[in-house]
Amino acid sequence: MAFPVNRMRRLRATASLRSLVRETHLSPAQFVLPLFVCPGEGVRREIGAMPGNYQLSIDELVKECAETARLGVGGVILFGIPATKDETASGAYDDSGIVQQAVRAIKKEVPALVVITDVCNCEYTSHGHCGKIVDGDVDNDNTLEWLAASAVSHARAGADIVAPSDMMDGRVGAIRKALDLQGFQNTPILAYAAKFASVFYGPFREAAESAPQFGDRRSYQMDPANGREAMREIELDIEEGADMIMVKPAMPYLDLIRQARDRFELPLAAYQVSGEFSMIV
Repeated sequence: MAFPVNRMRRLRATASLRSLVRETHLSPAQFVLPLFVCPGEGVRREIGAMPGNYQLSIDELVKECAETARLGVGGVILFGIPATKDETASGAYDDSGIVQQAVRAIKKEVPALVVITDVCNCEYTSHGHCGKIVDGDVDNDNTLEWLAASAVSHARAGADIVAPSDMMDGRVGAIRKALDLQGFQNTPILAYAAKFASVFYGPFREAAESAPQFGDRRSYQMDPANGREAMREIELDIEEGADMIMVKPAMPYLDLIRQARDRFELPLAAYQVSGEFSMIV
């Protein structure tokens, strides 16, 4: 029935009514806080492109995590900044690496906080690319071994979730197999399933000191114009064993987030990236 029998404003009359019938609820428990961990002690170095965000030494990181847990935030995701980098990204899968140390420290002091680890190589390679370079290009299949070793090392340190962000083909399957073989069958994988090449990543590369030293990452990150391909990427990651999926960046791809939500039943993450953050601060 039409107006005046139906009046849509009836349920908007007071704050309590609006709260009662609200369709979408956001709480701190649904958010994940990205944190950047670096060597040293007492380090709290502000990131110029992202005011209010810092590179943190492990002692400062633990303080940040304690406050994060107190506020009821759902979890943190860690990005490591190693003291040294090399051609083989050895710091990424070293059990004494910066992220591994950070995970152990957090789990000792704030055990209930969900700790997610970014699984990639770009912060650890001297060339800034996400994998092994062969003949001037990132070698997909050889890189899988590094990624699997990193994920296992993170799980061994106590990570609750591992999150591969590299966009190599087959990485989720390789990581799932390695985790299972090492006894980490219950460690979930959050796949950066549809990760597009984007200028929105610029401030992050300053924060993580991970800009490529030559070329770009467009041969492995997705073409921004390809929406249908994003659905294929998500399907493949699910087939390989992903427990959660992600679309990155979030804001420019809200249509794909909607498609993914309608099409897939897995938990879905939307990543508001550094450039999006910088636009609103």
